[in-house]
Amino acid sequence: MKLAEALVQRATLQKRLHELRERIGKSALVQEGNEPVEDANALLRQAERLIDQMTTLVKQINDTNSVSRLADGRTLTHALAERDALATRARLYRSAAEAGTPQMNRYSNTEIRSISTVDVAALRQRADETAVAYRELDTLIQAANWTVDLIE
Repeated sequence: MKLAEALVQRATLQKRLHELRERIGKSALVQEGNEPVEDANALLRQAERLIDQMTTLVKQINDTNSVSRLADGRTLTHALAERDALATRARLYRSAAEAGTPQMNRYSNTEIRSISTVDVAALRQRADETAVAYRELDTLIQAANWTVDLIE
């Protein structure tokens, strides 16, 4: 199985687990005299089996990421960490730019004016550049995911 297929399978397991969690919540407590729509204990057992499957799959994905390399020599694990950092930086720059953007909420010229203490244009430029770097790295990672075999 390719790494990308394992990632799709992991996402499916996560979605199923989330759905089971919601179903358990709806069936775990009923009014006296009523019957639950589903057996919460059976759903819990099913969720535990999914967690076991997901744990095995995540271990295989992590093992694969730690030994697989991009064309530039970085391991997928390092590339994923760098991609996460780029996403965090882009959010930070956008948030700071938004916070520094003056709002037009003065009702008259006599009210105190707010001024920006950050260079909003520069922050937006950095956010855009970081987003481009993120997309480029993400493309490399996604391409590798379809060529790398999962370590089983």
